[in-house]
Amino acid sequence: MFDARLRPLIDPPLNRVAALLARAGVTPNALSIMGAVAGIAAGVAIAFGQFGLGFALIVVSRISDGLDGPVARQTRSTDLGGYLDVVCDYAFYTAVPLGFGFAQADWALPAACLLGGFLMAATSFLGFATLAAKRGLETSAQGKKSFFYLGGLAEGAETIAVLALSALVPAWFPVLAYGYALVCAATVVGRVAIAARMLSDAE
Repeated sequence: MFDARLRPLIDPPLNRVAALLARAGVTPNALSIMGAVAGIAAGVAIAFGQFGLGFALIVVSRISDGLDGPVARQTRSTDLGGYLDVVCDYAFYTAVPLGFGFAQADWALPAACLLGGFLMAATSFLGFATLAAKRGLETSAQGKKSFFYLGGLAEGAETIAVLALSALVPAWFPVLAYGYALVCAATVVGRVAIAARMLSDAE
């Protein structure tokens, strides 16, 4: 929901750092993998009750993820890079809720609901992107992407905020997880409605 509004604020500093990394020879794929490794480590830290460390690793993970695209645009964007970016993103989105599920037995159900919300949101997002590519549909609303980026209530900024806040205040995790699972469900409904209109218009 806020990703497009945040782009003018976060893109300039990311681009400046990306320029330095590109000159140093850091590759976009290395940043994507670093983001995934840090995200998985965040989930492990949270599972062992190390919430402060988990929060720090979440920040490292998402900064790495935020830099892979700008570095790719300053060097060379590839289809493999776009694919790897998505896989590494969802490694993060899976690991952190799982960490909460392992941390406390009574957090397992909210963690499962949150993962279910992520799964459906991802399906509605990536399924549309596949068909959009087939039909030649494009958008730059979220900046230049490797595939059609269909927005919604639950996007990257909101997801990161929920997971980071959960690590900062673990007692809030069940409420945040249940609430954000509902936001994901609303996002899926909205995306299905948009897909029905856009894909019908493209017939």
